[in-house]
Amino acid sequence: MNYRIPFNRPTLIPEAIGCVSEVIQSGRLSGNGPCTQACEARLREITDAHTALLTNSCTSALEMSALLLEARPGDEVIVPSFTFVSTANAFAMHGFKPVFADCRPDTLNVDALTIAPLIGPRTRAILVMHYGGVACEMDEILALARRHNLTVVEDNAHGLFAKYKTQPLGSLGAMATQSFHETKNVTSGEGGALLVNDAALVERAEVLREKGTNRSRFFRGEVDKYTWVDLGSNYLASEIQAAYLLTQLRSCDLVQSLRAAIWDRYDATLGDWAQANGVQRPTVPQHCEQPSHLYYLLMPTASARTRLIEHLKAQGILAVFHYIPLNLSPMGRHFGGTDGACPVAEDVSERLLRLPFYTNLSVNEQDDVIAAVQQFEV
Repeated sequence: MNYRIPFNRPTLIPEAIGCVSEVIQSGRLSGNGPCTQACEARLREITDAHTALLTNSCTSALEMSALLLEARPGDEVIVPSFTFVSTANAFAMHGFKPVFADCRPDTLNVDALTIAPLIGPRTRAILVMHYGGVACEMDEILALARRHNLTVVEDNAHGLFAKYKTQPLGSLGAMATQSFHETKNVTSGEGGALLVNDAALVERAEVLREKGTNRSRFFRGEVDKYTWVDLGSNYLASEIQAAYLLTQLRSCDLVQSLRAAIWDRYDATLGDWAQANGVQRPTVPQHCEQPSHLYYLLMPTASARTRLIEHLKAQGILAVFHYIPLNLSPMGRHFGGTDGACPVAEDVSERLLRLPFYTNLSVNEQDDVIAAVQQFEV
């Protein structure tokens, strides 16, 4: 079905076409060229991260995080159940057993109170995912990690440009990962980045990204030739991806202002309707700055969500649900997930609906979405 208002359209900055064309004409298409390095510099500015390494996806950045932790037999990582599969899959692929923690009923972020009982002698790390770019309660989670000598990794796929108590997301964990998938605020179609805040991990992270070689040191003139020194893979983004992304990172203030206007308009105009129909809107604590990544409605029942999706579909508007809790997935069950283990995640996943949200969502399209939602009665 063709929707007159789709769920997503990728962000496009007109200058991207010229920038990509220049890269093609330069003949330098492979990764870690000038556009890659310019993206990394901009990411360091935005996030306050110690080091930024552009990758071909957020999944690749998560895999690099797992490799940097060097799993031993039986090692575990605590992950949110309410997150995208890559958060857990990347670590499971590299020897870790994921242990699933429940989410909070307000922000839908992983709940520190459910993390604590899961920490055991084999726990190595806590993974957090900032849902919708609203920060997890990082003071509590970092305190838990310090108490048990655990590494914190931020899956910051939603959270570029967001802050927790004035600190940029991506700067709080030892490592953090970014996504530039086409659904994100700024995009390269596919793409990601690994942010490294522990300086001791930087050199090995570079090696992992370059197929296990010390190629980065060679190009800096630190060794006279490069060779295979560790295990790794090709996690590099191409210069074409980097060129497309670079124009968006340079124009991020404009992108963010457009998206903030849409988010604020949804929130303001749907407030009375939501209250009258028992619908929960996104919760943003006062100490958090959210990046206008997505807008969701938490319907009172699963059937109400289904009916609203169908109501919008009949008017040519695509709204979607989000994650199936990982503890209920076939692979999640393989790693010990069970029904009822994460009751909040299991509940909200059946009731959450995401509205169309993209940078160039026009005022007329916003009006149509808002009017269609307001026509619906639970």
